[in-house]
Amino acid sequence: MPQKLPNAHFVVVFAALLVTAAGNTALQSVLPVIGREIQIPDMAIAVIFSLSALFWTFSAPYWARQSDKRGRRRLMQLGVTGFGVSMLLCATVILLGIKGVLAPLVTFALFTLARGLFGIFGSAANPAAQAYVAGRTLPAERTASLAILASAFGLGTILGPAIAPIFILPYVDLSGPMFAFALIALAVVIWLQLGLPDDSPEQALKGGGAEATMPSIGGMPTGATAMAAEETTSTGRRERMQVTDPRIKPFMIFGFAAGSLQAATGQAIGFFIMDRVGNTGLHATQLISIAFMAGAGATLLAQWGIIRLLNLSPSQLMRWGSLLGAAGVAGIAFAPDFHALVLAFAVASAGFGFARPGFTAGSSLAVSRHEQGGVAGAVTAVNGACFILAPAVGIGLYELKPELPYWLSALGLLALAVYAWTNPLLRKSAVET
Repeated sequence: MPQKLPNAHFVVVFAALLVTAAGNTALQSVLPVIGREIQIPDMAIAVIFSLSALFWTFSAPYWARQSDKRGRRRLMQLGVTGFGVSMLLCATVILLGIKGVLAPLVTFALFTLARGLFGIFGSAANPAAQAYVAGRTLPAERTASLAILASAFGLGTILGPAIAPIFILPYVDLSGPMFAFALIALAVVIWLQLGLPDDSPEQALKGGGAEATMPSIGGMPTGATAMAAEETTSTGRRERMQVTDPRIKPFMIFGFAAGSLQAATGQAIGFFIMDRVGNTGLHATQLISIAFMAGAGATLLAQWGIIRLLNLSPSQLMRWGSLLGAAGVAGIAFAPDFHALVLAFAVASAGFGFARPGFTAGSSLAVSRHEQGGVAGAVTAVNGACFILAPAVGIGLYELKPELPYWLSALGLLALAVYAWTNPLLRKSAVET
């Protein structure tokens, strides 16, 4: 029986995801302005995120397996370190591009490579964090716990755009926020080292005795323990959780579709605001930040308040999240002014704020405790896959007609609501699974 996860440990894990979410959203809020200042095409900005997401998708399952073998804390540290190094390199490249030292094409190429490092190494933190929390909570508590963990993304999308303008300083200019988050990432890596116990198999072996072969933290077996147990099966091989596993496949389909629609509409929102309001430069960055903060606030209200207050099950989160998201993205398409656009974006964000923990918790509850590392890797890979093509598709549709990605996303979310209501596995997914 798992012991209660100490609040101090949860806060550290939460911080590991928060810093990457905040940094990425800060980058997303300034990159459209940076692109137009140094004359990088809008579609090229989408390609940068797509390539990073491609690396993320393929590396996440590998890092999930490594967290089973090497411990969750080490992989969270690796992920945050990868994020910090990527941010430092991105900031340096952008600074040189803004100063005219690098040509736009060279800036684009080097920035793409630096961002790719995040896709390769940054993906280590998410599956390790999810498996850490899921492995230390009872099934009845897991939906709420994973919803709070997922809210690190929502809180990050408030903090990132909110503090990004603070670091747009005289010399570093628009690269300032990236330098700042590289330093913050270093602080979080140190916090992980000091704030979480070492859950690696090597540390457990130092204890000797029976615990040497069954390493645990606070009486709970780690992912390494589970993997050792799996090796004693008749196959004698470690099993890798596949996104096509019939127990989780419907959740993966839902998560990929919902995440892709969110990525497509979110990627276009900065350009939508600049073109709709007719502003560029710092003022445009501030307006984009306001929209992101409003969306993040709505996400946090959903994940910190409504989910816990109403004790919503994964199936309910997926159904109502799809409908709410559809209403929000449709509202963006028809918004007559900036204020209406921000309100609609907040509604859409609340919908996605329901849907994301819905499919995450549902897939976690669908498998056994020793498979949490594997399912966390599958979830992280799917979340990354959403950003491979969707940003470019969103920008492509936007260039055809600005409202087009939002109209199509509304239809897609309505179809997802029907899928969540009709698929047997999604329909029965509940807290007590």
